Amino acid sequence: MCMDQDWSADLQRIDGGSRALLREQSLWAIWVYRFGRRVDHRPDGFRKKMLTRWYWFLHRAVETLTGIGLPKASKIGGGLRIWHFGGIFVHPEVVMGDNCTLRQGVTLGDKGNGTGAPVVGNNVDFGSGAHVIGPVRIGNDVKVGALAVVVNDVPDGSTVVGNPARIVMRATTI
Repeated sequence: MCMDQDWSADLQRIDGGSRALLREQSLWAIWVYRFGRRVDHRPDGFRKKMLTRWYWFLHRAVETLTGIGLPKASKIGGGLRIWHFGGIFVHPEVVMGDNCTLRQGVTLGDKGNGTGAPVVGNNVDFGSGAHVIGPVRIGNDVKVGALAVVVNDVPDGSTVVGNPARIVMRATTI
């Protein structure tokens, strides 16, 4: 999916039309993230340099105002939805699929020793205060419960809760 399609998918999950940008602070962070990705794909030159500076100003301003850290180095698919902004931090090496949902207090990060960051599938729903730490793989169609601390891989279709997170439900295949 191209970056403009990703932004369109983000807006479709909001159901607010063009006015959503005024009342959905989480969209500010998502828009700045998508803007930074577009700037990185521009050819080198003066314009890219100035747009990069503008991106960093916007990124810091929005991160401070909303408490959402979405660095442009992370790779996030279209349809990202952030509910109840604040305290959301995504490591620059995170890879996240399409149609994921983040709630307040979610952290997707490394262990602080350079061992790697999470890789998240499509249609993953993170509850409030969920933390995914280290080079963990989260499958598609996963639900991560509120306050869960995920330090191990999670298979497709699972629901995980607790600290450390454990699987409480797994999708069955026919």
